[in-house]
Amino acid sequence: MPVISTPQEFNVDDLYVDLRTLSGHPLFLKCEGFNFAGSIKLKAATEMVATAVRTGQLRPGDTLVESSSGNLGVALSLVAASQGYGFLCVTDTRCTLAARQLMQSLGTQVHVVTEPHPEEGLLGARIRFVERMRRERGYVWLNQYANPGNAMAHYLTTGPEILKSFPEVEVLFIGAGSTGTLMGCSRYFRENRPSVRIVAIDSVGSVTFGTPAAPRMLPGLGTSVRPPLLDESVVDEVVHVAEIDTVRACRMLVRHGFLFGGSTGTVISGAMDWLARNAPDDDLSAVAISPDLGDRYLDTIYHDQWIADIYGAEVLAENGSRLSAPPTATSRSSS
Repeated sequence: MPVISTPQEFNVDDLYVDLRTLSGHPLFLKCEGFNFAGSIKLKAATEMVATAVRTGQLRPGDTLVESSSGNLGVALSLVAASQGYGFLCVTDTRCTLAARQLMQSLGTQVHVVTEPHPEEGLLGARIRFVERMRRERGYVWLNQYANPGNAMAHYLTTGPEILKSFPEVEVLFIGAGSTGTLMGCSRYFRENRPSVRIVAIDSVGSVTFGTPAAPRMLPGLGTSVRPPLLDESVVDEVVHVAEIDTVRACRMLVRHGFLFGGSTGTVISGAMDWLARNAPDDDLSAVAISPDLGDRYLDTIYHDQWIADIYGAEVLAENGSRLSAPPTATSRSSS
């Protein structure tokens, strides 16, 4: 029986869902939402804070500031509360009400940016506010978009966990947000099992991989500013998923009792499409990473009126068990 003294010590790292009956392909989903922060971001938050303490960047009594669309904000709120730091989370209007309330319950100050930067969108506006707090108030910015600890967390944990559970894995699907999970896992597999194909899953409207910016309503995957952490040489292929297909994937899963978050829906949608196009004979062993659970999306993805207002009432009437239109895939040569 595990006994812990801080919340970040607990994380279920060996739970997978077999999605073959839902996707029609051998696809195993690594569930990363079963911890006190509710998402994979707890790994990055823990590693980045620990590194900042070791290097002297973060000292007792300091206040952290970070830009987050939700999940990292919750994870840092948990770590800050357990270790006695202040924390200001800078988010925007796409952050769900549940995530904001949870951060505030943990003692975090939450600043919501409402006006986008003219070229860099809401993320650019968030980062500028963070930089202002760092300059004017001396807050400590971990900067998840450029912090090596973000990727290192997954190089040390998520990558090895997958290879241990699935030593014959052939393709790995990873969502791209700050790209910490993507970079950490990709580098681990490049060094330890280079034959594994790394497929990044991004949102339509994200600029991460050089595609045009467009409005996005769901928090999580995708960016309006290219993350400095990103190294495209360790990514074999990119699949872009439209938000409406994220919604369809989430609602397909929940009809079978699996309540996952928007980031997970995006990854599953992209993975199912890629497998349908590249593994018609079901001859590939595939793993996808689920970043989060769905309880923080009850007022968005799982709220009928919100869906109807944003995407149209016809989405609610669809069967939705399979994608109606394939995401856009961009192939890249292996490194």
